[in-house]
Amino acid sequence: MKKKLFAAALFGAATMFSAPSFAEDVYFPIIAKGFSHQFWQAVKAGAEEAAARNGVTITFEGPNTEAEIDKQTDILNAAIAKNPQGLGFAALDSQAQVPALQKAADAGIPIVAFDSGVESDLPLTTCTTDNVAAAAAAADGLAKAIGEEGKVAAVIHDQTSATGIGRHDGFVNRIKEAYPKIEIVDVQYANDAVKATDTIKAMLQANPDIKGFFASNEGAAIGLSVAIKESGANIVGVGFDSGKSQKDAIMEGTLIGSITQNPVGIGQCVVDSLVKALAGETLPKVIDTGFYWYDKTNMTDPKIAAVLYD
Repeated sequence: MKKKLFAAALFGAATMFSAPSFAEDVYFPIIAKGFSHQFWQAVKAGAEEAAARNGVTITFEGPNTEAEIDKQTDILNAAIAKNPQGLGFAALDSQAQVPALQKAADAGIPIVAFDSGVESDLPLTTCTTDNVAAAAAAADGLAKAIGEEGKVAAVIHDQTSATGIGRHDGFVNRIKEAYPKIEIVDVQYANDAVKATDTIKAMLQANPDIKGFFASNEGAAIGLSVAIKESGANIVGVGFDSGKSQKDAIMEGTLIGSITQNPVGIGQCVVDSLVKALAGETLPKVIDTGFYWYDKTNMTDPKIAAVLYD
């Protein structure tokens, strides 16, 4: 199984530096995609750790769910109106929210994107997983488990964010390029577990000979495990992200494995990068925070256990 190692084991541990002395209180609003998944709580923990280490104040905000693009835009505009010293932003829509970010740039507010970038050069850097490569690794895991032939399908968490687009393309393109005997019979979209469960059941009913499924985020993966259990389908399931429900599904064999990001490292990266920007440092356009394939054979490996979350 091809695995991509972290550019650093944990971003914060690998990029320790002396924080600059600020003459005034420094405040960064960090705006996530939502709070419905444990992934964002892990990002929040990383951001709070870095804020305490650097002596800055943050808020961690976002809509209740990742379907509320307009609500996230309202939160973004309200944060910009407070004229903070920097801004962290994970876009639900890589295009629609650029005008709001332009307001921040025009006000001289440094922007660091995270998780999902935007189709703009406005962010100084983006702290993110290489989602294309990560989804390709998930495709490799699924292909191996089904003997590299047969029908598969996928549920992707959205069509508008950079993560949704990247994971769709990474999975689909890897299957098409590397596994000529595998046919992708359907790709649908669902972000939360309830919708994903219903969507996957319908897909299985329409295609009873599906051998494997990829679910592209925590909610979709939980929905996949529930759908497999409730339908009794004998299929291979591969997920993305972590969280207790997904880890339990892997340990009991409902899912065979998943991709974990480094959410704590992503949160650390956002705050550390904003502090560096205020100190006048030049940042790379993308900071790859890494990923791992994990299954029940390696979940206790220290380097993997460190980035799994409940």
